Amino acid sequence: MKILVSNDDGYQAPGIICLAETLQKIADVTVIAPDRNRSGASNSLTLEHPLRVTEASNGFFHTNGTPTDCVHLAMTGLLEELPDIVVSGINCGANLGDDVIYSGTVAAAMEGRFLGLPSLAVSSVNIKPQHYATAARVIEYLLDRLQTKLLSLPDNTILNVNVPDRPWDELAGMKITRLGSRHRAAQAIKSEDQHGSPVYWIGPAGTERDSGPGTDFNAINQGFVSITPLSMDLTNYSALDGLTGWLE
Repeated sequence: MKILVSNDDGYQAPGIICLAETLQKIADVTVIAPDRNRSGASNSLTLEHPLRVTEASNGFFHTNGTPTDCVHLAMTGLLEELPDIVVSGINCGANLGDDVIYSGTVAAAMEGRFLGLPSLAVSSVNIKPQHYATAARVIEYLLDRLQTKLLSLPDNTILNVNVPDRPWDELAGMKITRLGSRHRAAQAIKSEDQHGSPVYWIGPAGTERDSGPGTDFNAINQGFVSITPLSMDLTNYSALDGLTGWLE
């Protein structure tokens, strides 16, 4: 198996290093990631300046672009052979509920799916994870299921995987979940720069709102790995008939 690994925390992040080292035991792994932290970049592409790619001493490639740039570039010009699958992560911090809208980790997996490959995004729910190896082992398990055809992904689907930050033996199990949701984000924080001009810091994400049974929040709160299938098709099919009638 040939695996393309990316992330949004940057090529030097401990999560991507752990993930790559784990997957190199079972596959041919290529890593291309941003040259710095690009968390919150979502699905953005860099169109106003050229992308530069550099190979680090450990064989990882890094670029001055976004997570989406990394996967797009790898599959449309950088790699001589296309990978079999894209894995994005291991993210430092959760990507639960509304987080997926902003997540560069999820966006890198989405780009892999847009370009025709099965794709997974994986996050450790702790902002300072101590057990990256657990999340890497979860991905190794899922890849084994994919290879043996015990797990299949529809063409328009990626898996968003969130893993409790605990030893493997302390996981409660794995659950297939839906996205929960958060309350509105906190207010932006106003400050001043050294010249006295106003600057703003984006406030923290909102607390859990929809976190009941079946949600990704609920699974994580109970110690389970949350595996959420995300669809690339954003169409709200239930609204089509009503809007068509309104338009007529």
